[in-house]
Amino acid sequence: MPHFEVTTSIAASPRRVFDVSLDVGVHTASMADAAEQAVAGVVSGRLRSGDEVTWRARHFGVWWRMGARIVVHEPPEYFVDEQVEGPFRWWRHEHRFAPDGRGGTVMRDVVGYAAPFGPLGRFAEVAVLDRYLRKLIVDRNAHVGAVAEAGG
Repeated sequence: MPHFEVTTSIAASPRRVFDVSLDVGVHTASMADAAEQAVAGVVSGRLRSGDEVTWRARHFGVWWRMGARIVVHEPPEYFVDEQVEGPFRWWRHEHRFAPDGRGGTVMRDVVGYAAPFGPLGRFAEVAVLDRYLRKLIVDRNAHVGAVAEAGG
């Protein structure tokens, strides 16, 4: 199954970055290009262990819905969200936060997923999805970093 990792350095404490990363409003702002919105479950505030949210967004010109649940929540080091309904056969996103030794954070995202539709889905994973999803995470992390570094 495909997976990738993205590492981002942020000049804010791991606790701050952890909290910002779980904020529904920060997430939707980070995905503005896809017009992403929380439409069911927890639709505002900070997600916690066991919380579910359903996102609606436009990717590849098509509207999609994806429900996710926070299945692991260990502040401020680690949380995991998994798809409970949506476009993937499965989706798991690990978020890890470690001190960088200078007062900041090394944020590491590990994303595993599988596309539906058998061989056609596997082709899409290699041809399109890996690069597209990696860019979504990089862009999201830039936004999370800007918010976390701004404080408040």
